[in-house]
Amino acid sequence: MGASLAALGFAFAMFWEILWALVLGFTLSAIVQAVVSKSQMSRLLPDDSPRSLAIACGLGAASSSCSYAAVALARSIFRKGANFTAAMAFEFASTNLVIELGIIMALLLGWQFTVAEFVGGPLMIILLWGLFRLFLRRRSVEEARRQAERGVAGSMEGHATMDMSVTEGALIERIFSRQGFTAISHYFVMDWGAIWRDIAGGLLLAGALAAWVPKEFWQRFFLIDHPVAAYFWGPVVGPIVAILSFVCSIGNVPLAAVLWNGGISFGGVISFIFADLIVLPILNIYRKYYGGRMTVFLLVSSYAAMVLAGLLVELGFMATGLVPRERAAVVVEPHITLNYTTVLNVVFLMLAGVLMVRFFRTNGLAMLRMMNQPEGGHGRHRDLTEHRPH
Repeated sequence: MGASLAALGFAFAMFWEILWALVLGFTLSAIVQAVVSKSQMSRLLPDDSPRSLAIACGLGAASSSCSYAAVALARSIFRKGANFTAAMAFEFASTNLVIELGIIMALLLGWQFTVAEFVGGPLMIILLWGLFRLFLRRRSVEEARRQAERGVAGSMEGHATMDMSVTEGALIERIFSRQGFTAISHYFVMDWGAIWRDIAGGLLLAGALAAWVPKEFWQRFFLIDHPVAAYFWGPVVGPIVAILSFVCSIGNVPLAAVLWNGGISFGGVISFIFADLIVLPILNIYRKYYGGRMTVFLLVSSYAAMVLAGLLVELGFMATGLVPRERAAVVVEPHITLNYTTVLNVVFLMLAGVLMVRFFRTNGLAMLRMMNQPEGGHGRHRDLTEHRPH
């Protein structure tokens, strides 16, 4: 009982530490989604050229950080004619190049990890592109397209395809317009609804590991007494830990903090964060979307790209002296005091309250019910958001 309470205490303490940053990150993400339309994605990604990959990364960075929604939207744009490689680049950018991930990583792990994430993310996508070019056969893509056309249900498909963006007028006008405010509130609440399980699961798992697993175990597991071997072992084993943890999206950052304090290498943390799109539940969705053959290919190629990207980031940051010398990730004891974190939490909870009021006053619950409906089964989303508050 005492160990369980200690684990819950660690989980709550980490949640309290990052709460304001989560609200800020989701608000910024909602603003971006509210002014960037999804409707033209397929047309903008016709091939796997550098231009298409750059556009895919930009669109992904402007999208939701929910891994399940990213996977569903990637299939949607693939079905509508987008190139498969570009769709996968969009998917990986959606979870590795988003605003909220960078904020939480800086808060829990340090700014060096945020920089490494935004350097390593494009690098991983380039490596994935190279592997696709070398080993992905046209026949496999055609088989995957036929399976995708069957429309087998996965997860968060309604959320992935909802487009409530405001595209008319100047950028500031769109953000502060009545329709823009409504769209921001809807994206904000639905993004929370999409990934709260991952955040809660990641915090609980991180709390359990912090409370129950002695640091000596992690130090042996990550070969801390063999520095040279540890540099290579970290990126290799990081994605495997992620696959088995079942936690994806932002939820794996608290766990990454525990692993970093335990002794995993800098590159191992980065490859662990990258692996949110090959956790076991996502692999099962790949199987439904693209078939068994493509699922195996995505697992192997993604894992290879993650390991190589983590190792290259490790070497590059070591050469420039940016790898932190101390392992001081935020895994805090359970307590609340009157400090800047508490003040920021109160301020941003008030902001969240304003957005939630707007959400519920503009048919938000109806939108929320559509999040798990199959693609094309929820009608026109914009009609709901344009209703007058009641």
